[in-house]
Amino acid sequence: MPRLRQVPRDEADERRVLPLYRFLFGDRDPVASPGTSTGTPGDWWTVFALSPDIFDHSVKGFGLYRSPERVLDPQLRELGQTRAGWLTGSQFVYSQHCKSCRGLGMPEEKIAAIHAWEVAECFDARERVLLAYTDYLVDQHGRVPEAVFDELRQHFTDVEILEFTYITSLYFMHAVMTKALRLEFDDREEPIVEVAAPVEFDAQRFARD
Repeated sequence: MPRLRQVPRDEADERRVLPLYRFLFGDRDPVASPGTSTGTPGDWWTVFALSPDIFDHSVKGFGLYRSPERVLDPQLRELGQTRAGWLTGSQFVYSQHCKSCRGLGMPEEKIAAIHAWEVAECFDARERVLLAYTDYLVDQHGRVPEAVFDELRQHFTDVEILEFTYITSLYFMHAVMTKALRLEFDDREEPIVEVAAPVEFDAQRFARD
């Protein structure tokens, strides 16, 4: 379950939240009867609805990256979003954007290779530098070597670079938030835990030896 309270249909903000509830869930109360067309529980929407202005701001962000005013190729944009989800360990962001890649016509070979792009031969020079840039944005929190940025400039305009940086960073944030709040496919137990030793194990002897 999410770590924060979900907002049922009868409590949803009529202007900013309820129209999206209708669009995504029809006549259902998404708290009592969860589930979306992509197979997610849908609790991202019901938790973000706690703050209607944050909900509205986030939804406008989705519209921004899909806007016809964007100049960056949508498939290239999705490389950043999907890779950001994988690097952050967000099952939700990674999984949803694999679907988006597919919907935009990206070949299955490339979708499957995003998590190990460094050794994949299916990406061209433009795609590879964007994936490298994504790694520095997410794993190094924006500490990008000049050589990487110089290569980025060889393939993209300043506007394209700004769009990619903003959208990829936005989805880094979404990946972090869904993990922290245990939303959607990120509602799962911590995978790194101590594995219990056999009952006859002597911890003091182990430390001493």
